[in-house]
Amino acid sequence: MPAPVVAAIREHLDRETRLGGYEAADAARAGIDAAYHDTGALIGAAARNMAVVENATVAFAQALSAYDFEPGDVILTTRNDYASNQLMYLSLAERRGVTVVRADDRPEGGVDPESVRALAEARRPAVVALTWVPTSSGLVQPAEAVGEICAELELPYLVDACQAVGQMPVDVAALHCDFLAATARKFLRGPRGIGFLYVSDRALDAGLRPLYIDMRGADWVGADRYALRDDARRFENWEFPYALVLGLGAAVRYARDVGSAAGARSRALAAALRTQLDRLDGVRVLDRGPDLCAIVSAEIAGREAAEVVAALRDQGINTSALDRVSAVIDLDEKGVESALRLSPHYFNTEAEIRSAVAAIAAL
Repeated sequence: MPAPVVAAIREHLDRETRLGGYEAADAARAGIDAAYHDTGALIGAAARNMAVVENATVAFAQALSAYDFEPGDVILTTRNDYASNQLMYLSLAERRGVTVVRADDRPEGGVDPESVRALAEARRPAVVALTWVPTSSGLVQPAEAVGEICAELELPYLVDACQAVGQMPVDVAALHCDFLAATARKFLRGPRGIGFLYVSDRALDAGLRPLYIDMRGADWVGADRYALRDDARRFENWEFPYALVLGLGAAVRYARDVGSAAGARSRALAAALRTQLDRLDGVRVLDRGPDLCAIVSAEIAGREAAEVVAALRDQGINTSALDRVSAVIDLDEKGVESALRLSPHYFNTEAEIRSAVAAIAAL
Protein backbone atom coordinates (compact mmCIF):
# COMPACT_ATOMS: atom_id res chain seq x y z
CA MET A 1 0.00 0.00 0.00
CA PRO A 2 1.21 3.55 -0.66
CA ALA A 3 2.27 5.59 2.36
CA PRO A 4 -0.79 7.92 2.28
CA VAL A 5 -3.10 4.89 2.46
CA VAL A 6 -1.29 3.45 5.46
CA ALA A 7 -1.25 6.90 7.09
CA ALA A 8 -5.02 7.31 6.67
CA ILE A 9 -5.66 3.95 8.32
CA ARG A 10 -3.25 4.53 11.18
CA GLU A 11 -4.59 8.00 11.82
CA HIS A 12 -8.09 6.69 12.31
CA LEU A 13 -6.97 3.80 14.50
CA ASP A 14 -5.17 6.33 16.66
CA ARG A 15 -8.34 8.43 16.70
CA GLU A 16 -10.35 5.42 17.87
CA THR A 17 -7.77 4.77 20.59
CA ARG A 18 -8.15 8.32 21.88
CA LEU A 19 -11.86 8.89 21.40
CA GLY A 20 -13.64 5.56 21.04
CA GLY A 21 -15.25 3.97 18.00
CA TYR A 22 -18.46 5.99 17.67
CA GLU A 23 -16.80 9.27 18.49
CA ALA A 24 -13.93 8.63 16.07
CA ALA A 25 -16.36 7.86 13.25
CA ASP A 26 -18.22 11.10 13.93
CA ALA A 27 -14.95 13.04 13.93
CA ALA A 28 -13.94 11.46 10.61
CA ARG A 29 -17.31 12.00 8.91
CA ALA A 30 -15.97 14.40 6.27
CA GLY A 31 -13.25 11.93 5.27
CA ILE A 32 -15.70 9.04 5.18
CA ASP A 33 -18.09 10.99 2.96
CA ALA A 34 -15.17 11.93 0.72
CA ALA A 35 -14.30 8.25 0.32
CA TYR A 36 -17.76 7.57 -1.13
CA HIS A 37 -17.56 10.58 -3.42
CA ASP A 38 -14.04 9.88 -4.66
CA THR A 39 -14.62 6.15 -5.16
CA GLY A 40 -17.71 6.93 -7.18
CA ALA A 41 -15.85 9.51 -9.25
CA LEU A 42 -13.21 6.91 -10.09
CA ILE A 43 -15.80 4.84 -11.95
CA GLY A 44 -18.04 7.66 -13.17
CA ALA A 45 -20.69 7.35 -10.46
CA ALA A 46 -22.26 9.58 -7.84
CA ALA A 47 -21.76 9.00 -4.13
CA ARG A 48 -25.41 7.96 -3.72
CA ASN A 49 -24.77 5.01 -6.04
CA MET A 50 -21.90 3.65 -3.93
CA ALA A 51 -22.04 1.08 -1.14
CA VAL A 52 -19.03 0.05 0.92
CA VAL A 53 -18.87 -3.59 2.01
CA GLU A 54 -16.36 -6.10 3.33
CA ASN A 55 -14.92 -7.21 -0.02
CA ALA A 56 -15.72 -7.67 -3.70
CA THR A 57 -17.27 -11.11 -3.17
CA VAL A 58 -19.68 -9.74 -0.56
CA ALA A 59 -20.48 -6.90 -2.96
CA PHE A 60 -21.27 -9.34 -5.75
CA ALA A 61 -23.31 -11.57 -3.43
CA GLN A 62 -25.35 -8.61 -2.18
CA ALA A 63 -26.13 -7.65 -5.77
CA LEU A 64 -27.05 -11.19 -6.79
CA SER A 65 -29.30 -11.56 -3.75
CA ALA A 66 -31.39 -8.62 -4.94
CA TYR A 67 -33.03 -10.80 -7.60
CA ASP A 68 -35.93 -13.09 -6.71
CA PHE A 69 -34.89 -16.13 -8.70
CA GLU A 70 -37.49 -18.76 -9.48
CA PRO A 71 -37.13 -22.31 -10.82
CA GLY A 72 -36.25 -22.19 -14.50
CA ASP A 73 -34.71 -18.71 -14.40
CA VAL A 74 -31.46 -18.41 -16.34
CA ILE A 75 -28.21 -16.83 -15.19
CA LEU A 76 -26.19 -16.10 -18.32
CA THR A 77 -22.48 -15.94 -17.62
CA THR A 78 -19.09 -16.80 -19.14
CA ARG A 79 -16.59 -19.64 -19.07
CA ASN A 80 -13.77 -17.51 -17.66
CA ASP A 81 -14.81 -16.34 -14.23
CA TYR A 82 -13.92 -15.99 -10.58
CA ALA A 83 -14.55 -19.20 -8.65
CA SER A 84 -16.65 -17.58 -5.91
CA ASN A 85 -19.09 -16.18 -8.47
CA GLN A 86 -19.54 -19.54 -10.17
CA LEU A 87 -20.09 -21.15 -6.77
CA MET A 88 -22.87 -18.65 -6.09
CA TYR A 89 -24.56 -19.56 -9.38
CA LEU A 90 -24.26 -23.28 -8.68
CA SER A 91 -25.69 -22.78 -5.20
CA LEU A 92 -28.64 -20.91 -6.71
CA ALA A 93 -29.09 -23.76 -9.19
CA GLU A 94 -29.15 -26.24 -6.32
CA ARG A 95 -31.38 -24.26 -3.97
CA ARG A 96 -33.57 -22.16 -6.27
CA GLY A 97 -33.68 -24.26 -9.45
CA VAL A 98 -32.03 -21.70 -11.71
CA THR A 99 -30.17 -22.76 -14.85
CA VAL A 100 -26.59 -21.61 -15.35
CA VAL A 101 -25.81 -20.95 -19.02
CA ARG A 102 -22.29 -20.05 -20.16
CA ALA A 103 -21.72 -18.19 -23.41
CA ASP A 104 -19.10 -19.52 -25.83
CA ASP A 105 -15.62 -18.07 -26.04
CA ARG A 106 -14.07 -16.67 -29.18
CA PRO A 107 -11.34 -18.85 -30.72
CA GLU A 108 -8.70 -16.34 -29.63
CA GLY A 109 -10.03 -16.26 -26.06
CA GLY A 110 -12.60 -14.36 -24.04
CA VAL A 111 -16.36 -14.46 -24.24
CA ASP A 112 -17.94 -13.99 -27.66
CA PRO A 113 -20.45 -11.11 -27.53
CA GLU A 114 -22.41 -12.68 -30.37
CA SER A 115 -22.85 -15.84 -28.32
CA VAL A 116 -24.06 -13.66 -25.45
CA ARG A 117 -26.54 -11.98 -27.78
CA ALA A 118 -27.87 -15.24 -29.21
CA LEU A 119 -28.33 -16.82 -25.79
CA ALA A 120 -29.81 -13.65 -24.31
CA GLU A 121 -32.38 -13.41 -27.08
CA ALA A 122 -33.24 -17.11 -26.90
CA ARG A 123 -33.24 -17.62 -23.12
CA ARG A 124 -34.16 -14.17 -21.72
CA PRO A 125 -31.95 -14.56 -18.64
CA ALA A 126 -32.93 -13.17 -15.27
CA VAL A 127 -29.44 -11.66 -15.07
CA VAL A 128 -26.29 -11.50 -17.18
CA ALA A 129 -23.11 -11.67 -15.10
CA LEU A 130 -19.51 -11.22 -16.23
CA THR A 131 -16.09 -11.02 -14.62
CA TRP A 132 -14.17 -8.36 -16.53
CA VAL A 133 -10.71 -9.75 -15.72
CA PRO A 134 -10.79 -13.35 -14.48
CA THR A 135 -8.33 -14.17 -11.73
CA SER A 136 -6.60 -16.99 -13.59
CA SER A 137 -4.99 -15.04 -16.43
CA GLY A 138 -4.46 -11.65 -18.03
CA LEU A 139 -7.58 -11.94 -20.18
CA VAL A 140 -9.68 -8.77 -20.44
CA GLN A 141 -13.24 -9.68 -21.37
CA PRO A 142 -15.33 -7.39 -23.64
CA ALA A 143 -17.40 -6.02 -20.76
CA GLU A 144 -18.59 -2.92 -22.59
CA ALA A 145 -19.73 -4.89 -25.65
CA VAL A 146 -21.72 -7.25 -23.44
CA GLY A 147 -23.16 -4.24 -21.61
CA GLU A 148 -24.39 -2.74 -24.86
CA ILE A 149 -26.23 -5.98 -25.62
CA CYS A 150 -27.81 -6.02 -22.17
CA ALA A 151 -28.89 -2.40 -22.54
CA GLU A 152 -30.42 -3.08 -25.94
CA LEU A 153 -32.31 -6.13 -24.65
CA GLU A 154 -33.13 -4.50 -21.29
CA LEU A 155 -31.48 -7.23 -19.25
CA PRO A 156 -29.94 -6.79 -15.78
CA TYR A 157 -26.14 -6.79 -15.95
CA LEU A 158 -23.72 -7.53 -13.10
CA VAL A 159 -19.99 -6.86 -13.51
CA ASP A 160 -17.18 -8.14 -11.30
CA ALA A 161 -14.47 -5.51 -11.77
CA CYS A 162 -12.24 -6.67 -8.93
CA GLN A 163 -9.13 -7.09 -11.09
CA ALA A 164 -10.00 -4.21 -13.43
CA VAL A 165 -10.32 -1.22 -11.10
CA GLY A 166 -6.94 0.42 -10.70
CA GLN A 167 -5.37 -0.94 -13.85
CA MET A 168 -7.77 0.29 -16.54
CA PRO A 169 -10.36 3.04 -16.95
CA VAL A 170 -13.77 2.10 -15.58
CA ASP A 171 -16.90 3.98 -16.64
CA VAL A 172 -20.18 2.53 -15.43
CA ALA A 173 -22.11 4.48 -18.07
CA ALA A 174 -20.10 2.84 -20.85
CA LEU A 175 -20.59 -0.55 -19.20
CA HIS A 176 -24.40 -0.12 -18.94
CA CYS A 177 -24.22 -2.20 -15.75
CA ASP A 178 -26.79 -2.39 -13.00
CA PHE A 179 -24.21 -3.46 -10.43
CA LEU A 180 -20.41 -3.37 -10.33
CA ALA A 181 -18.38 -5.03 -7.58
CA ALA A 182 -14.74 -4.31 -6.75
CA THR A 183 -12.14 -4.36 -4.00
CA ALA A 184 -9.92 -1.73 -2.42
CA ARG A 185 -6.83 -3.89 -2.81
CA LYS A 186 -5.19 -5.50 -5.85
CA PHE A 187 -4.40 -2.89 -8.51
CA LEU A 188 -6.06 -0.11 -6.54
CA ARG A 189 -3.46 -0.67 -3.80
CA GLY A 190 -5.86 -0.16 -0.92
CA PRO A 191 -6.30 -2.19 2.27
CA ARG A 192 -7.60 -5.73 2.58
CA GLY A 193 -11.01 -6.24 4.12
CA ILE A 194 -12.96 -3.55 2.27
CA GLY A 195 -14.68 -3.40 -1.10
CA PHE A 196 -17.42 -1.48 -2.84
CA LEU A 197 -20.55 -1.95 -4.89
CA TYR A 198 -21.93 0.40 -7.54
CA VAL A 199 -25.73 0.33 -7.78
CA SER A 200 -27.33 2.02 -10.77
CA ASP A 201 -30.24 4.44 -10.56
CA ARG A 202 -32.28 1.88 -12.48
CA ALA A 203 -31.65 -0.74 -9.79
CA LEU A 204 -32.40 1.72 -7.00
CA ASP A 205 -35.58 2.99 -8.63
CA ALA A 206 -36.75 -0.61 -9.13
CA GLY A 207 -36.48 -1.12 -5.38
CA LEU A 208 -33.78 -3.77 -5.64
CA ARG A 209 -32.36 -4.61 -2.23
CA PRO A 210 -30.31 -7.38 -0.65
CA LEU A 211 -32.07 -10.49 0.56
CA TYR A 212 -30.97 -9.90 4.14
CA ILE A 213 -31.40 -6.22 4.92
CA ASP A 214 -29.36 -4.76 7.75
CA MET A 215 -30.40 -1.76 9.83
CA ARG A 216 -27.87 0.20 7.80
CA GLY A 217 -30.04 -0.26 4.72
CA ALA A 218 -33.48 0.28 6.19
CA ASP A 219 -35.34 1.64 9.20
CA TRP A 220 -37.64 -0.60 11.24
CA VAL A 221 -40.58 1.78 11.34
CA GLY A 222 -43.32 -0.50 12.62
CA ALA A 223 -43.70 -3.96 14.09
CA ASP A 224 -44.21 -5.42 10.60
CA ARG A 225 -42.84 -2.68 8.37
CA TYR A 226 -39.51 -1.25 7.28
CA ALA A 227 -38.54 1.78 5.19
CA LEU A 228 -35.76 1.22 2.68
CA ARG A 229 -32.99 3.76 2.16
CA ASP A 230 -33.18 5.57 -1.16
CA ASP A 231 -29.49 5.16 -2.01
CA ALA A 232 -26.97 2.37 -2.54
CA ARG A 233 -26.18 2.13 1.16
CA ARG A 234 -29.23 -0.11 1.44
CA PHE A 235 -26.72 -2.82 0.42
CA GLU A 236 -24.39 -2.14 3.34
CA ASN A 237 -24.13 -3.63 6.80
CA TRP A 238 -24.11 -1.29 9.77
CA GLU A 239 -20.83 -2.50 11.25
CA PHE A 240 -17.62 -2.15 9.26
CA PRO A 241 -14.13 -0.70 9.79
CA TYR A 242 -14.07 3.02 9.17
CA ALA A 243 -10.28 3.01 9.19
CA LEU A 244 -10.40 0.89 6.04
CA VAL A 245 -13.03 3.13 4.45
CA LEU A 246 -10.63 6.02 4.90
CA GLY A 247 -7.87 3.83 3.48
CA LEU A 248 -10.05 3.13 0.45
CA GLY A 249 -10.55 6.85 -0.08
CA ALA A 250 -6.82 7.49 0.16
CA ALA A 251 -6.09 4.69 -2.32
CA VAL A 252 -8.62 6.06 -4.80
CA ARG A 253 -7.14 9.55 -4.60
CA TYR A 254 -3.64 8.15 -4.99
CA ALA A 255 -4.72 6.24 -8.11
CA ARG A 256 -6.39 9.37 -9.47
CA ASP A 257 -3.21 11.40 -8.97
CA VAL A 258 -1.01 8.77 -10.63
CA GLY A 259 -3.38 8.78 -13.60
CA SER A 260 -3.95 6.56 -16.61
CA ALA A 261 -0.24 6.15 -17.27
CA ALA A 262 -0.22 3.58 -14.46
CA GLY A 263 -2.29 1.12 -16.47
CA ALA A 264 -0.21 1.51 -19.60
CA ARG A 265 2.98 1.05 -17.62
CA SER A 266 1.66 -2.09 -15.91
CA ARG A 267 0.57 -3.62 -19.21
CA ALA A 268 3.94 -2.86 -20.80
CA LEU A 269 5.75 -4.61 -17.96
CA ALA A 270 3.41 -7.60 -18.25
CA ALA A 271 4.00 -7.82 -22.00
CA ALA A 272 7.76 -7.79 -21.44
CA LEU A 273 7.38 -10.49 -18.80
CA ARG A 274 5.40 -12.73 -21.15
CA THR A 275 7.98 -12.29 -23.90
CA GLN A 276 10.85 -13.23 -21.61
CA LEU A 277 9.03 -16.18 -20.05
CA ASP A 278 8.18 -17.49 -23.52
CA ARG A 279 11.89 -17.85 -24.19
CA LEU A 280 12.47 -20.20 -21.26
CA ASP A 281 12.51 -23.95 -21.74
CA GLY A 282 9.86 -25.67 -19.68
CA VAL A 283 7.75 -22.55 -19.20
CA ARG A 284 4.38 -22.11 -20.91
CA VAL A 285 2.63 -18.75 -20.75
CA LEU A 286 -1.08 -19.44 -20.37
CA ASP A 287 -2.64 -16.04 -21.12
CA ARG A 288 -4.91 -16.03 -24.18
CA GLY A 289 -7.05 -13.29 -25.65
CA PRO A 290 -6.95 -10.26 -27.94
CA ASP A 291 -6.69 -7.91 -24.96
CA LEU A 292 -4.33 -8.78 -22.10
CA CYS A 293 -3.71 -6.86 -18.90
CA ALA A 294 -1.09 -6.85 -16.15
CA ILE A 295 -1.71 -10.39 -14.91
CA VAL A 296 0.58 -13.09 -16.25
CA SER A 297 -0.03 -16.80 -15.71
CA ALA A 298 2.43 -19.54 -16.59
CA GLU A 299 3.00 -23.26 -16.13
CA ILE A 300 6.44 -24.36 -14.94
CA ALA A 301 7.07 -27.89 -16.19
CA GLY A 302 7.51 -30.44 -13.43
CA ARG A 303 6.85 -27.96 -10.61
CA GLU A 304 3.77 -27.28 -8.55
CA ALA A 305 2.90 -23.59 -8.60
CA ALA A 306 2.85 -23.37 -4.79
CA GLU A 307 6.38 -24.76 -4.70
CA VAL A 308 7.53 -22.14 -7.20
CA VAL A 309 5.85 -19.36 -5.21
CA ALA A 310 7.70 -20.45 -2.06
CA ALA A 311 11.05 -20.60 -3.86
CA LEU A 312 10.60 -17.15 -5.37
CA ARG A 313 9.41 -15.65 -2.08
CA ASP A 314 12.66 -16.79 -0.48
CA GLN A 315 14.38 -14.51 -3.01
CA GLY A 316 12.12 -11.55 -2.29
CA ILE A 317 9.95 -12.05 -5.38
CA ASN A 318 6.21 -12.04 -4.65
CA THR A 319 3.95 -14.17 -6.84
CA SER A 320 0.89 -16.33 -6.23
CA ALA A 321 -0.29 -19.81 -7.11
CA LEU A 322 -3.46 -20.83 -8.90
CA ASP A 323 -4.71 -24.36 -8.42
CA ARG A 324 -7.35 -26.13 -10.45
CA VAL A 325 -10.25 -25.20 -8.18
CA SER A 326 -9.43 -21.52 -8.70
CA ALA A 327 -10.58 -21.71 -12.32
CA VAL A 328 -11.78 -25.19 -13.25
CA ILE A 329 -12.95 -24.49 -16.79
CA ASP A 330 -9.98 -22.32 -17.77
CA LEU A 331 -7.25 -24.53 -16.32
CA ASP A 332 -8.86 -27.75 -17.54
CA GLU A 333 -9.00 -26.35 -21.07
CA LYS A 334 -5.32 -25.44 -20.81
CA GLY A 335 -4.46 -28.85 -19.40
CA VAL A 336 -2.80 -27.68 -16.19
CA GLU A 337 -3.32 -28.52 -12.52
CA SER A 338 -1.72 -25.34 -11.21
CA ALA A 339 -0.26 -22.12 -12.54
CA LEU A 340 2.08 -19.39 -11.38
CA ARG A 341 0.56 -15.91 -11.40
CA LEU A 342 2.65 -12.75 -11.60
CA SER A 343 1.08 -9.29 -11.45
CA PRO A 344 3.55 -6.49 -12.23
CA HIS A 345 2.45 -3.02 -11.21
CA TYR A 346 3.56 0.39 -12.44
CA PHE A 347 6.07 0.77 -9.59
CA ASN A 348 7.99 -2.32 -10.69
CA THR A 349 11.08 -1.89 -12.86
CA GLU A 350 12.36 -3.60 -15.97
CA ALA A 351 15.27 -4.87 -13.89
CA GLU A 352 12.85 -6.54 -11.48
CA ILE A 353 11.12 -8.23 -14.40
CA ARG A 354 14.45 -9.60 -15.61
CA SER A 355 15.34 -10.76 -12.09
CA ALA A 356 12.06 -12.64 -11.75
CA VAL A 357 12.56 -14.35 -15.10
CA ALA A 358 16.14 -15.29 -14.17
CA ALA A 359 14.96 -16.73 -10.86
CA ILE A 360 12.34 -18.85 -12.63
CA ALA A 361 14.91 -20.02 -15.17
CA ALA A 362 17.21 -21.13 -12.35
CA LEU A 363 14.61 -23.32 -10.62
